[in-house]
Amino acid sequence: MENGDYTAESIQVLEGLQAVRKRPSMYIGSTDHRGLHHLVYEILDNAIDEAMAGFCSNITVTIYQDGSVSVQDDGRGIPTDMHPKYNRPAMEIVMSTLHAGGKFDKKSYQVSGGLHGVGLSVVNAVSEWLTATVWRNGREYVLNFDRGVVRGGMVEHEPSINLRKADGTFSTGTRIHFKPDAQIFQETSFDYTTLETLLRELAYLNNGLTIVFDDQRSGKRNSFHYDGGIVDFVRFLNGVKTPLHPDPVYLSKTSDGVQVEAAMQYTDSYNESIHTFVNNINTVEGGTHLVGFRAGLTRTINDYARKYNFLKENEEPLAGEDVREGLTAIVSLRVPEPQFEGQTKTKLGNSEVRGIVESAIYEQLSIYLEENPKTASSVIGKAVLASQAREAARKARELTRRKGLLESGNLPGKLADCSEKDPAKCELFVVEGDSAGGSAKQGRNRATQAILPLWGKILNVEKSRLDKILKNQGVRTLITAIGAGIGEEFDINNARYHKIILMTDADIDGAHIRTLLLTFLYRHATPLIESGFVYIAQPPLYRLKKGNTEVYLYSDRELEEKLKEMPSAVIQRYKGLGEMNPGLLWSTTMNPETRIIKQVTIEDAVEAEMLFTTLMGDAVEPRRLFIQEHAAEVENLDV
Repeated sequence: MENGDYTAESIQVLEGLQAVRKRPSMYIGSTDHRGLHHLVYEILDNAIDEAMAGFCSNITVTIYQDGSVSVQDDGRGIPTDMHPKYNRPAMEIVMSTLHAGGKFDKKSYQVSGGLHGVGLSVVNAVSEWLTATVWRNGREYVLNFDRGVVRGGMVEHEPSINLRKADGTFSTGTRIHFKPDAQIFQETSFDYTTLETLLRELAYLNNGLTIVFDDQRSGKRNSFHYDGGIVDFVRFLNGVKTPLHPDPVYLSKTSDGVQVEAAMQYTDSYNESIHTFVNNINTVEGGTHLVGFRAGLTRTINDYARKYNFLKENEEPLAGEDVREGLTAIVSLRVPEPQFEGQTKTKLGNSEVRGIVESAIYEQLSIYLEENPKTASSVIGKAVLASQAREAARKARELTRRKGLLESGNLPGKLADCSEKDPAKCELFVVEGDSAGGSAKQGRNRATQAILPLWGKILNVEKSRLDKILKNQGVRTLITAIGAGIGEEFDINNARYHKIILMTDADIDGAHIRTLLLTFLYRHATPLIESGFVYIAQPPLYRLKKGNTEVYLYSDRELEEKLKEMPSAVIQRYKGLGEMNPGLLWSTTMNPETRIIKQVTIEDAVEAEMLFTTLMGDAVEPRRLFIQEHAAEVENLDV
């Protein structure tokens, strides 16, 4: 058929779950690490929906030796009776048909996270095999699938004595056991920490629910159960911070069928940490509920500040960023008809929710502040100080602008820029030290690679307000070179490079400098990380030479393995980038064809928040414990 013959024969109809296997990213976002773990999230959605409906109190997630995963709950169990219209067991229809489920008519579930009806069937489609087991009416029902195709039909077992409970009734529930298909996924190994973080989060959001996590690969087993719910969640997040008031504030109100729950506590830090959830789904991109929360909070604090003379009549009101400085908050909603953007559900779009959340927060928080004047005084006192610091930062910004210090047209003298003008093709190497900077400048591809050497350690922005940050020469140099601004004024569209590669020595000082840089980017240029623009260079640690053979190695583990193949080879240990000549630095660390660079992602905002606070905050003890716990994992430590 020629290209011009666009006829009925050209139209393909993908039957059943073929469409999912053909275009998996349309349904699970991607086929990388994130997409792989999204499979577990989809199955968990169903178990959590049973918990929200009041029918499930225990969930067990197991990773097996063969890399497969099961999610088991003690909910009602997927219906197993024959569907009157399709003459197939309902369980089979749910597992093998897109947009089939019990969440569309609001009779079975008032509130649900899995609203698209594609979760189970999509997981089934992208699995090498899947076994669904359901317990209902004292019987056990089993269905097996191979790559989405049912194998043999539903098998029903006789009533089992094991299902009979002490009160004479029978246990119910569902277990979905599946193995991701290596034909579809780039990697099929589940990460313990990623799943552990999610399961802990879900346990906090559903007080009273017990979630057991069992990783049979490593023998790790954990159980999560929190009667305090999101109040306990806030305490957990603030574990390494210094709170301004002893107990988190808990607010709750139901309006027009929408249940609003919030827990919040102020600390002496300078950064806000607000995490929002809708029907247990982490809405990392926010949405109307976050807008409503911020508006309600700002209005409440300003009204109280005016009423009790924290603000004089002629003074400007406190800005939103002032009243959120040092705030840790969890905002959790139950919404009957949520409108999420996309199947991965990371942003809420319901316009009516903004007003519901704003009025709920205003009403409940106003009452709390009136009843707790001591807490109100410390919170508003901090906000007033933040307002004064913001004004100082504004003046500092204006001063730096007048001097042209933040304008990308006035690039820092240290920067060796590239000739390419398309940011998508440009790379900025942020290099530690003068000698490494010199090697990098000589060894680079001048067309697309820019070099910015930094001397010494930049400011620890975790312990500083913006006015102090802007006075730091190292920070200003970095802001100017990138060209996208800082903080609230940051504009990703103005970024001059779409790859910002942090290239520091492979020693403790290099790691410290890298952490300082990452802390700055995470706190004040977050969109760079969210857009995937930030990378970490991986310079080699060792060179092995035996005869004419040369091998570069990047970890102690690699060295051990290679020495088995090359005994008596000469080992050279690279202490720093400055030891490498330009050609070597190019071939091992900077050449896009041969280098190893790691992209920095905000895989989980909660985990990132706690890690930065632990490593860079004021509290010494949590940092000491963290270092003790993880010291064995450090491969390269020069003292």
